[in-house]
Amino acid sequence: MFVSTPSRKKPGLRWAVPLLFAAIWLAFLWSISRPDEARRSLWLDWGALSTGLGNPQDWWAALRDGSVLRLFTALFLHADWLHMLGNLVFLLIFGPPAERMLGPWRLLLLFLLGGAAANLAALYVMGTPERTIIGSSGAVSALMGTYLALFPSARLGLVLPLGLFLEFVRAPAFLLIGAWAALQVVFAYIGPSFGMVAWSAHVAGFLFGIIYGLYVRAAIARRLRKSHGF
Repeated sequence: MFVSTPSRKKPGLRWAVPLLFAAIWLAFLWSISRPDEARRSLWLDWGALSTGLGNPQDWWAALRDGSVLRLFTALFLHADWLHMLGNLVFLLIFGPPAERMLGPWRLLLLFLLGGAAANLAALYVMGTPERTIIGSSGAVSALMGTYLALFPSARLGLVLPLGLFLEFVRAPAFLLIGAWAALQVVFAYIGPSFGMVAWSAHVAGFLFGIIYGLYVRAAIARRLRKSHGF
């Protein structure tokens, strides 16, 4: 007879989400402490590349002078409180469960690579070199895509206003996140006429996150099969 015994191994420290949360907060507090003109210069200097990367020469120049790193530094800059707090809320909702499954290093890699890929996609779609992209929306979108890939049957809490009362319901994650993703596609098609938001970055980040999550989930499944001798 085989008896299942609990593992005595303690779970590792989950530091990626707290680190990202603190970095975004500190970067925002630092930026708003500067005068308006200095803050705009900060966005231009550290926001996602405002010059094109349409050919190998552009890429080589960006790698040589280090400006390619702006694809990553842009993730920690936000225009205002609403912009920053909205991203932090989604980070706190989807980050901890994803980090429990992925571990801190994979979660950090997802945030940085997913955000950079989203920013790059948005720059190609916009095609306007005078614009600069800032914010972690693309990275958070990648996190949502990975969450959906890792937990397809999960349910999320939702507060609905019903007349004078608020009703708490639990809905399938794939339904809520799927509706959100569909809206991002619609807004990306409408374009700048629906606000100064890089909707295409949300779509690209979400797709990156799904692919990343499916790959990691398959790798975890293979590791579990090997550990159990299957």
